[in-house]
Amino acid sequence: MIIHLLFEQSGTFKREFKKLGFTAYDYDILNDFNETDFIIDLFGEIEKAFNNQKSIFDTIKNEDLIIAFFPCIRFEDQIILSFKGLNYGFKNWTDEQKMLYDINLHDELNKFYKLVNKLFIICIRKNLKLILENPYSEQHYLTRYWCINPKIIDYDRRENGDYFKKPTQYFFLNFEPKNNILFESIPYNALNIKNPIVSMKKDHVLKIGARSKKVARSMIHADYANRFIRQFIIEGGQNGVIN
Repeated sequence: MIIHLLFEQSGTFKREFKKLGFTAYDYDILNDFNETDFIIDLFGEIEKAFNNQKSIFDTIKNEDLIIAFFPCIRFEDQIILSFKGLNYGFKNWTDEQKMLYDINLHDELNKFYKLVNKLFIICIRKNLKLILENPYSEQHYLTRYWCINPKIIDYDRRENGDYFKKPTQYFFLNFEPKNNILFESIPYNALNIKNPIVSMKKDHVLKIGARSKKVARSMIHADYANRFIRQFIIEGGQNGVIN
């Protein structure tokens, strides 16, 4: 059994899986953290697999597990302000400029929406286990406009050892979350910042080990990753079985 982590790059979940005795690999087109085992265009691989062409998905076995940290800010609720032309940067734009921008923005949204659906269709056709992680909010595109419902919604990740609140939803395919009970204290690693994107300081970024506010906002604490694996993925909490 191998854990295939798509779009992770930081190696956080990969390292925690390895600590628990699993073989795990990171796949991404970037390698900013020197943790990417396979530097590859995953969007291109999804397109190839969907069209029944040779791809990395041919090497993934039914007993393996794919975890995809699918990267699309176009799904997030803040994008509504851009569509409405209400972002501060648009204040001097004409209606024509806003509508031309909306056309391109909607094309991008459509592109990524197709890709996330194609990823699930590939795993349905090949009977592959898949977990997809994405932000959660009532206005999030996948929350409102998708036929797949999340099996887990984490409304406050700080309660499980992460840096920020960051509500997150997890979609499961061909695999059910385990809901194990962990009888242990939870490390408090939260950075008490009201708005991490705006008010995060240089020392916060350095503490997280990121290179910018944007990257720091997306990172996951190792304690959170470890708890998530043992609570929802491993049978019995820590005996190294995934069914």
